[in-house]
Amino acid sequence: QVQLKESGGGLVQAGGSLRLSCAFSGGTFSYHALGWFRQAPGAEREFVSSIFWSGTRAQYSDSVKDRFTISTDPSEEVVYLQMDSLLPEDTAVYYCNAEWDPNGLGHSQSGKGYWGQGTQVTVSS
Repeated sequence: QVQLKESGGGLVQAGGSLRLSCAFSGGTFSYHALGWFRQAPGAEREFVSSIFWSGTRAQYSDSVKDRFTISTDPSEEVVYLQMDSLLPEDTAVYYCNAEWDPNGLGHSQSGKGYWGQGTQVTVSS
């Protein structure tokens, strides 16, 4: 059973940076597509970014493109989300997601697969 554990959330001022980490365990990191989603209070969970386990096929939502960077460390089985130039509207619980993707088609962004428990990111104005 795949397990995902997020860390790195916290409180930061607008314009600041945070790096989220998601540790993958209980399965084979290879051939998974990894994603980050977020859910703000009163809103639906939304796609933020995704990447193939090898570090290729990175994708971003329009709202975070050019501010966030996703990456992986296959040797440590970790996926990162570097968040720069944070805005108050980035405040949300951030969730890590993993989908089995043996054909390398890329993350479906549909919310299937395995989920972590989430980490809170709060950006003050």
